[in-house]
Amino acid sequence: MYKKIEELKTQTKLNNEGKKKMLKTNLADFDAWDPKVRLFSLIQVKPGEEVEYHMHVGESETFFILSGQGIYSDNGNKVDVTPGMVTFTPSGQGHSIK
Repeated sequence: MYKKIEELKTQTKLNNEGKKKMLKTNLADFDAWDPKVRLFSLIQVKPGEEVEYHMHVGESETFFILSGQGIYSDNGNKVDVTPGMVTFTPSGQGHSIK
C-alpha cells in the first residue's frame, strides 16, 4: 500500500483560545493500519504555534525533528531542539514543543 503525502488526511488543530497551534497529517491513513498503534503523524508547528503541554498515560510519544528549531519541554525541563534530534516521552510523563 502507498499514498502520496498530499493524499493523506491533514487537520488544523486549535488551542483552547481557538488559535491555530499546528497541522497534523495522519501518516497511517490506511484501512489496514494496526489498531495497536494509536498515532503516526507528521506534526507541523510553525512559529507562534505549539503542541501544548500534556501528559501521557498508558502510551508514549516520540518526536523526530525534521526541520526548523524549537523549544521542547520534557516535564518542565526546557531544551532547544534542532533537525535530527529525537525526543521520547514515556507513559506517566509530560511534554510540549513550540
